[in-house]
Amino acid sequence: MSAARKMPEEDMMERERRDIVTGEVMPEHRLIRFVASPDGEIVPDVAARLPGRGLWVEASRAAIATAVDKKLFARAAKAQVRAEKDLADRAEKALVARMLGDLGLARRAGQLVLGFDNVLRTLDGPKALALLVEAQDGSGDGKRKLFNAAHARGLKPYVVQCLFSAELGLALGRENVIHAAVHPGGLAERLMLDAKRLEALRGLNESPRADAGETKARERTRAKESKP
Repeated sequence: MSAARKMPEEDMMERERRDIVTGEVMPEHRLIRFVASPDGEIVPDVAARLPGRGLWVEASRAAIATAVDKKLFARAAKAQVRAEKDLADRAEKALVARMLGDLGLARRAGQLVLGFDNVLRTLDGPKALALLVEAQDGSGDGKRKLFNAAHARGLKPYVVQCLFSAELGLALGRENVIHAAVHPGGLAERLMLDAKRLEALRGLNESPRADAGETKARERTRAKESKP
């Protein structure tokens, strides 16, 4: 019997790269790839597909800011390149866009479950769940109930909690999206990979919950910026 083929995202979880800021070798899911565009501008490559030499930086605002301020991209590229001050913001937006696009794909492919009751029912169904998707600004009570319900059934899905309700609503075409889940597959693997990096960029691995007022303000701002 032939061995199962690995998904590219699984390879990314295993491969290691060197962070140009600290010199530390890390798994790719802790890093963001940047490349120099043809005109010498450093741009985020969150899908790790753009041509050119990859310049890897830890997925944190502090690390990206250090790379920009100390001109470490030029040193690593051995070329005259420029990195703008908003590079961390652009990396964050790119990750959000990729995650929302994948959630939309999961919905169209029938791999997404929406709503508290539907997710709860799916936990007792024959189809497994790989991810629980919980809006960062949603009620903690509902999140705890689904988390506890999953664990009571011996299930341990990865919990994605780095997106706001307004962002989820824009991706899924409905308002007030708080709870969702994704069935196993390549999209779930990619969402998990990107969630780890977005959590780090948004500081959620350090402070799980923002102040309620600040959260609402950030949500309104992101929703406004996301509109065409």
